[in-house]
Amino acid sequence: MHFKLDAVFKNSTQTASWIPASRAQQGTQPQSIKIEGDITLGGLFPMHSRGPAGIPCGEIKREKGIHRLEAMLYALDQINSDPELLPNITLGARILDTCSRDTYALEQSLTFVQALIQKDNSDVRCSNGEPPIFPKPERVVGVIGASGSSVSIMVANVLRLFAIPQISYASTAPELSDKSRYEFFSRVVPPDSYQAQAMVDIVKNMGWNYVSTLASEGNYGESGVDAFLQISREAGGLCIAQSIRIPREPRPGEFDKIIKRLMETSNARGVIIFANEDDIKRVLQAAKKANLTGHFLFVGSDSWGSKNSAIEDQEEVAEGAVTILPKRASIDGFDQYFTSRSLENNRRNIWFAEFWEDDFKCKLTRPGIKYDPGRRKCTGDERISRDSQYEQEGKVQFVIDAVYAMAHALHSMHLDLCAGSMGVCEKMDPVDGRMLLQYIRSVNFNGSAGTGVMFNENGDAPGRYDIFQYQMSNVSNPGYKNIGQWTNHLRLNSEEMQWSGGDRKIPESVCSFPCESGERKKMVKGVPCCWHCELCDGYQYLLDEFTCDMCPFDMRPLENRTGCRPTPIIKLEWSSPWAIIPVFLAILGILATTGAIVTFIRFNDTPIVRASGRELSYVLLTGIFLIYLITFFMIAEPSVAICAFRRLFLGLGMCISYAAMLTKTNRIYRIFEQGKKSVTPPKFISPTSQLIITFILISVQLLAVFIWFGVIPPHTIIDYEEQKPPNPEFARGILKCDMSDLSLILCLSYSIVLMITCTVYAIKSRGVPETFNEAKPIGFTMYTTCIIWLAFVPIFFGTAQSTEKMFIQTTTLTVSMSLSATVSLGMLYIPKVYVIIFHPEQNVQKRKRSFKAVVQAATVTTHLSLKSNDKQNGESKVEPDRSQ
Repeated sequence: MHFKLDAVFKNSTQTASWIPASRAQQGTQPQSIKIEGDITLGGLFPMHSRGPAGIPCGEIKREKGIHRLEAMLYALDQINSDPELLPNITLGARILDTCSRDTYALEQSLTFVQALIQKDNSDVRCSNGEPPIFPKPERVVGVIGASGSSVSIMVANVLRLFAIPQISYASTAPELSDKSRYEFFSRVVPPDSYQAQAMVDIVKNMGWNYVSTLASEGNYGESGVDAFLQISREAGGLCIAQSIRIPREPRPGEFDKIIKRLMETSNARGVIIFANEDDIKRVLQAAKKANLTGHFLFVGSDSWGSKNSAIEDQEEVAEGAVTILPKRASIDGFDQYFTSRSLENNRRNIWFAEFWEDDFKCKLTRPGIKYDPGRRKCTGDERISRDSQYEQEGKVQFVIDAVYAMAHALHSMHLDLCAGSMGVCEKMDPVDGRMLLQYIRSVNFNGSAGTGVMFNENGDAPGRYDIFQYQMSNVSNPGYKNIGQWTNHLRLNSEEMQWSGGDRKIPESVCSFPCESGERKKMVKGVPCCWHCELCDGYQYLLDEFTCDMCPFDMRPLENRTGCRPTPIIKLEWSSPWAIIPVFLAILGILATTGAIVTFIRFNDTPIVRASGRELSYVLLTGIFLIYLITFFMIAEPSVAICAFRRLFLGLGMCISYAAMLTKTNRIYRIFEQGKKSVTPPKFISPTSQLIITFILISVQLLAVFIWFGVIPPHTIIDYEEQKPPNPEFARGILKCDMSDLSLILCLSYSIVLMITCTVYAIKSRGVPETFNEAKPIGFTMYTTCIIWLAFVPIFFGTAQSTEKMFIQTTTLTVSMSLSATVSLGMLYIPKVYVIIFHPEQNVQKRKRSFKAVVQAATVTTHLSLKSNDKQNGESKVEPDRSQ
């Protein structure tokens, strides 16, 4: 039994949402549009949204339903009026409502295969005994649709059994490209594998590497996300924070939970969404409810496209959303057709009255429906676009192209099978579905938008996409703006993009922000887009983004630690405070020593000069002069010559001084010790002997130095370890001679031995009267020198770990040596120079005494001194007189 068009329209006041759920079980013919024709095409459109639990259909869908349905009717009108395409053949249609539900669509689509189901009527007889006459069932040669991928998959499984070709205008699930399962399925839109590639390219172009995915449960959403995940894995550099599936029948609060889950990885602001229109809207509502407007950055698939209905009342949350839609154009002819539709001239569309009420927010008076006084009554004079908002739905072009693809295939088939025949010939009655499929796959024509319509071996259209962004701020007309396109590669106008609040800077959706300069990435295990940043510390630099490496020993890292730079080389500068004080003391000492030498030379034959031992005095003053002079070699810029002079003079000056003083104290000690035993003078007390002894002592130092020269020739080194603090900015290489602390002490050790020995003799000779010799000044000199050098040792070695070690040690050494020389000069020669210059009357010859008289006088003086000490201690002792 078939609905006639008039009868259908009479029932147009009933929509699927008002049909009882048991209607199908009651055997009632499902609501459909029937258009008579020589060849009938099937049509599947989501005229209504999915209904609540227990009810198959919900509210009317103005854009995805009515617009697309009218696009098929418009295409049929155009084809039937075209004398060149299928001449003398009229295309008819049987159009059904899927109610956006795959199970309901399967039930509806059984209408298409009724004519092909063989029925056993052998036992059926009329009352007169004759066999009954059954009306010839309607035969559908091909189906246009469906919209949702899950619906198309369900229907394709049935149509395949009966070899009925199917061309979809909106189903993009990659699964439908599998011809082993969906052999008779074709589509004029590209599969989601292309769409997923385009979305991956968009995400990477914006610099995002950490996103979440949302998919409606079903083939479209899950297949789309699976394709996105696979392509992103192959491309690399993109990580999925969460992959969330929206249930077919979401429970109350389900979308609030989804938003909470997305916020668990709040850095993943980018959300890739493959969902149906209803789920998109509820996701936006939940985000708005959670006060997260502007946080999420949606990248929507073609199910979102450029639809206003998906974001109605949620525009602020959707601002900045980037959506993708198969490349399309607005069909002007369809706009003229659709805006001219009215209740009077569009009776063939049984759902048009319901659309009218929804579009104009009014109410029609229909039989059996109680009038709602809260809504105004429709007058019938309303006009689309004039009295309501109108924008052509995005898939209208593809619906038209799908119908034309079927018509071109039938036309080519008719030319081959019915050449010269008018109308449908016997060879096309019935149409062979498998043969028609081959003709469909071979079509190649310019579609309604002027772009080529063709199919590859899988029945897929080539990938051509427009990329949109929903913009509200800084624009006169808020809405979707075309910002680029994708045809095998991405062309995106980033300067045209703007985000929440009109910001033109692309927001970030990354797991971890880029590390600062000089920081390496420590990857989070299992998540290649997430890392912790660790600073390359100390003397490390960033070898690559994952590795810190040590700079070579003579280099330090750049400030940004991206490489290494030579460590600055320093030396003790003359202008440094560490050098000024030693140099000042040395200059004063040199002047004083020079003055003493000049004075002694000038008054060389005077009694004081002769009494001091001229020969040893000149040797001693030369040693003092060299001690002062070494300061300049220690501060001068190191070179081979300077290093040689340092080795030579560092110990030589002290060696000369202390060798001369040791010879003097030893001579005095031997004289008076010998005098206690006999009146015979000891050996080797003449000036010549004294000089020989002194030079022998000095030669030991010189021999050791020259051996050192031969074993290790003097050279300079750059010490990078001495001044290498934790902060490499303060690291310095020190240009220095090859003298370690140990070699320096060894160089002075012989002089120290002489100094200690001299001190011992000075102590032993402390009882000699001042009027007879220099023993006591020499003793005071040695005591003071020992104190100076005892203070020197802890200072010198206590600064070994200091970054100023070289400066402190050099200054300490030179100052200590200058002080030692100054003590010697001050104790032994300054008083003599003073008398010679300022009291020349004291510089006269005294009566000569024999050696014996001198010794006896000294002995008596010593005994008197001892007795005086004993009396002071309350004791009286008689000691033998050793001089006798």
